Parts: sequence; structure tokens; C-alpha cells
Amino acid sequence: MNLLVLSGDHIGPEITEATVSVLEEAKRRLGLPLVLEHAAVGYASLEQTGHTISEEVLARARSADGILLGPCDTYGYPPADKGGVNPSSKLRVALDLYANVRPSRTVGGVPARVPVMDLVIVRENTEGFYADRNMYAGSGEFMPTPDVALAVRKITREGSRRVARAACEIAMQRGKKLTIVSKANVLKLSDGLFLGEARDIASGFPGLAVEHVLVDAMASLLVRSPEVFDVIVTTNMFGDILSNEAAELSGGLGLAASLNAGDTHAMAQASHGSAPDIAGKDVANPGALILSAAMLLERLGRRHAQPELARAAKLIQRATDEALAAPATRTRDLGGSLGTRAFAKAVCSRIAALADRAL
Repeated sequence: MNLLVLSGDHIGPEITEATVSVLEEAKRRLGLPLVLEHAAVGYASLEQTGHTISEEVLARARSADGILLGPCDTYGYPPADKGGVNPSSKLRVALDLYANVRPSRTVGGVPARVPVMDLVIVRENTEGFYADRNMYAGSGEFMPTPDVALAVRKITREGSRRVARAACEIAMQRGKKLTIVSKANVLKLSDGLFLGEARDIASGFPGLAVEHVLVDAMASLLVRSPEVFDVIVTTNMFGDILSNEAAELSGGLGLAASLNAGDTHAMAQASHGSAPDIAGKDVANPGALILSAAMLLERLGRRHAQPELARAAKLIQRATDEALAAPATRTRDLGGSLGTRAFAKAVCSRIAALADRAL
């Protein structure tokens, strides 16, 4: 299995290096069939090629079995026509990674703002209000006059159906409960289309309990009673916002893992940004990217009938949970004292112990 590693910007190389060390430890302990290849995106690629993601890297991504992407500083890039495209959105659209799967769960011992949470938000990933991924040509944001800015939101029938199907499949493997989130009471055409298609897809999954919650109510309910939710499916921007809220409530963005998945490709990517203010200080929490990599291994193991990859995913998640549970092996953002490299070493030591125990 070939994984393409793209480190990104600012803290990206630091947390990517930490994550690669965890993958290499799991590979050694379990004999995983992994080959990790590296390429540049973001500022490093801009300096080398004039583009934040080159056509060569896109081609390598298409041929890879999976991708590990570090956070990128899209806010500071030059305009797209000057080479500064968003590598994440470019990969999501080019590889048709239409489902952004973002779990949020409380972990024993980790400070959280809610007592119990264990849910997955499945966010549509390739359309919606995001101007860099909802048009064939040009941008979904434009200014007809210097004093008027407009944004176009794209919701398609097929886009709604396929992300709903992905969410239903996840829900059937968990608690068999799906919550569809929209603002269909106001956005009657666009969210009405999404809601109708999601309901239609969900009706084809016997035993699946389905409910509809408006997005503003959902923002409140995540704070008040997160334990009642299992799998949530929604459109791009709503999913982006709600998943960040859920991550913060369950332990912080430093643990916010995510997987971008399509029918043929998948990309592990932490939900947080590139944090230039702490870059180079060895203080960034690599937990989100480590857990994202575990999600990628689980998917690859399931899709390619390689149970050792799924086993490695469980091992990495358990080792990360154990490191987080002990105050002495937490990162600073969670009240501990470990830096990026030291936390990765703590996870690796637990992988070694757990693997030896199992063997």
C-alpha cells in the first residue's frame, strides 16, 4: 500500500513527521505492507514550482492508495491565478473526495467541555458555499460592483445523495441513528433538495432511525445533549462549523481527526489549520493527524481486505488514547508538558507495548 505524504505549511511538517514516526512504528511491529512516499505542497511547492500543488503531485496522488496531508496556510497564498490554489480543496475536487468524515469523542482523562460525546459528522466536501470548489470555471464568489459581494451556493441532487449514502453506511456500523442537518425552513430550494435526497437515501437502509434537525438548533444541542447523537450528515459549510464545535467540546481541535473519502481515493487530514504562531516550537499537538492516519488505515484495510491495516488502526487509536489519558504524556494544549516529538514517542512506546502484548 503506497501512501503519499504531503507535509503542508508551518506546523504541518512537524506534526506530519510525528505522524509518520507512529506509522513507521506500527509498520515495524505489525509487518504492515506500507510504502511512504513524500512530496511538497504549499509554500515549499510554490517556491519550487510556482504552484502550491503541482500537476506532478496531483498525478502521484491519483496513483497512491492513500494520502496523508498536513495543514496548509491557504490564507496567506497568492491568488489562484498566481499559483496559490488551496491544496486541500484541489485534492478533494480532483480525486472526488465527496465525504469529509469527522469523528468527535471524549477520551478518558482528557479535559472536555461535555461529559460524554461519541459522534461522527459527515460533511459534504465538494460543493456548497465554498467558492474554490463549487464552479467548473471561475469562482463562486464575485463582485459585480466595488460595493457588492455575492456568493453562489451549489447543491446538487447527486452530491446530496452520495454523501447521504456514505453517512448511512457509517451509521449502520455504529448506532443505526442518522441526523440530517439543514436550514430547509429558510433555504427552501437548496437545503430542501439536500434534505429530500438524504431522506430518500436513508429510507433504503432498514433499521436506520432518521431525524431532521435545523442547523441553529443543532449548534445548541451539541452543547446541551451531545450524547444523543450518533451520525450527523449535512452540507459543506454547516458541517465545517458543527464539526469544529464538536471537536472543541470533546477535547479540542488538537484531537480533531478527519478523513476525506470518495469511491476510489481517501486522504487523511487533521481538521485544524497550520498555526503559524507556534510553528517551529515543537509544541503543536499531532494527535489529530495521528488519529486521521488511523482512520485512513482502517479504510484501506476494509477496502482492500487487509485486516492487518485495520488492526494497526485500532492499535494506533488505543495507543493515542492511553497517552492522552495520562497527564504526564499529554501535550501542552491539554494540560500536559510534552511537545510534538515527545508525544509521538509516547504513542510509539505504547504501540510497541500493545503489539508485544497481543503477539
